[in-house]
Amino acid sequence: MVARTTNLLFHSPNATERFATLLSGYLERGDTLLLSGPVGAGKSHFARKTIRPLLAHDEDIPSPTFTLVQTYEGKEGEIWHADLYRLSDSLEVVELGLTEAFSDAICIVEWPDRLGRLAPKDALRLAFSMTDTDSEREVEISWQDGTWDKRLSSMLADHAAF
Repeated sequence: MVARTTNLLFHSPNATERFATLLSGYLERGDTLLLSGPVGAGKSHFARKTIRPLLAHDEDIPSPTFTLVQTYEGKEGEIWHADLYRLSDSLEVVELGLTEAFSDAICIVEWPDRLGRLAPKDALRLAFSMTDTDSEREVEISWQDGTWDKRLSSMLADHAAF
């Protein structure tokens, strides 16, 4: 598998939200998003905006910082949102049931470095970073699995809309 990478710059929180909403329309059961970046970079906010359009019914989307995992009933199946910041051992991921969810749920994982070798090879990685402007975020998107090529090519062609 050949790694592919693209960088996007979002000039406002609204632009980041529009991208998250658009991305949600391309997600399928078995997809995993790995969100990395420093505290305050917008990972949880991005996850919420990605999850909302996928829900079977409207509900609160709290941060899983303390619960580690929040699950939701989606229109097409389960959605798992995990915040692994507090984990100290990747084996705890197995105990949470997250590795099983990778195969048939849509999974959004913050702090994916805690997964270690358990990170899905076919995941879409989004690395958030802050810029010198408070409202801007840069996101490096990377993937290895060719199934993302077709989905991302049309979505990224509309990047100017963000």
